[in-house]
Amino acid sequence: MTADRIGAPLSEGRPAVVPEAAWASPVARLLGRPLEEFASTYWGREPLLATAAERDGGFEDLLDEDAVDALLSEHGLRTPFLRVARDGTTLPNRDFTAGAGVGAGITDQVDDSRLSTLFGDGATLVLQGLHRTWPPLVRFVADLAEELGHPVQANAYVTPPQAQGFDDHYDVHDVFVLQVSGEKEWRIRPPVLEAPLRDQPWTERRAAVAHAAQEPPLIRTVLRPGDCLYLPRGYLHAATALGDVSTHLTLGVHAWTRHALAGEVLQSVLRSLTDDPAIRASLDVGVDLGDEQAIGDDLDLVRDRLASAIADLDRAAVARRLEGASRRAGRPAPVGPVAQLRASQQLQPDDVATLREHLHGELRLRDNGGADLVSRAGTVRLDAADLPAVRELLVSREIPVGTLGIDLARRLLARAVVVRGR
Repeated sequence: MTADRIGAPLSEGRPAVVPEAAWASPVARLLGRPLEEFASTYWGREPLLATAAERDGGFEDLLDEDAVDALLSEHGLRTPFLRVARDGTTLPNRDFTAGAGVGAGITDQVDDSRLSTLFGDGATLVLQGLHRTWPPLVRFVADLAEELGHPVQANAYVTPPQAQGFDDHYDVHDVFVLQVSGEKEWRIRPPVLEAPLRDQPWTERRAAVAHAAQEPPLIRTVLRPGDCLYLPRGYLHAATALGDVSTHLTLGVHAWTRHALAGEVLQSVLRSLTDDPAIRASLDVGVDLGDEQAIGDDLDLVRDRLASAIADLDRAAVARRLEGASRRAGRPAPVGPVAQLRASQQLQPDDVATLREHLHGELRLRDNGGADLVSRAGTVRLDAADLPAVRELLVSREIPVGTLGIDLARRLLARAVVVRGR
């Protein structure tokens, strides 16, 4: 892979452009190829470039330069929703923030006057957490996370001409780079640490990264509007804007890993061992913890009990706890509190109640015949009589209000579990 725009192995046998009708799949929209091909060939393995021609479209509907200016000047952003970098260094917040003025006790609001000066002097603007602040990305990122099964965040990098925002580095998450406007040259090098974990940042390997940055790039390419580049975590990269302002989106995918799975297994095993009196027993008086002979018998006992507990591991219980972690890692689709109240006030039996998108709801049965509906919107206690209709709602995703009953429908509206459908 040494060609200018990703080498032959990534371009041979490319499929036809995925039609816009298939954009119900976020991955297909980003890469112009089916999710199945991406998952089997590229995910976590190797970079992939999809040009605007192969993808058939740009990204202006997700973010454009007018949106960037609006966010920076009219939306009252505060840190950490913005970072500013120059010459490879992140500037202190005080360089681009100020007080919010009369009536607001805020001291770290983004100052568009200071930003204009810094940007004109070559600084890169990094809009962070756009999956929380910009509606088109709130929706798209939630859909992408749902399809991938891994949490996703969105940042935008706005770089003036001929400027490099950050030196060579690697990310501890996979990224999709979406070129929105302008052109940016990317230099990509192999990992110095394959598939780094979240607690293995590039800053712990500065010397290795700096040494690798002196080698010829594995990939040298110019991203143009509508191009999308996928990089697995760990690949070194640096980018420089060319003849005009460059704006690109980075969608960071925080992959669930086997290491995370191992951590949950260990936690589950440790919880199970709290019921074992032999494990709860104290070590001998005067024990020398640094003497492997003195603690040898205890270590052997602990090792054997751990091995037995792992062999008897309740996989379903581990899966439930991981589902809880997955639920906490994302957010449901936005709802308007005023709209929810209005819908409740005007509710009629022939209306439709629609399950809120990306809710990740499940029923947990209670001993009294009722259940708790647990979701990203919180927990709703249900009576046994409520369960048939709620089960139907969770399966079909929408249900006539008359089937739920007005009272239950209003409760679910109030708890932001459902929205009023059409």
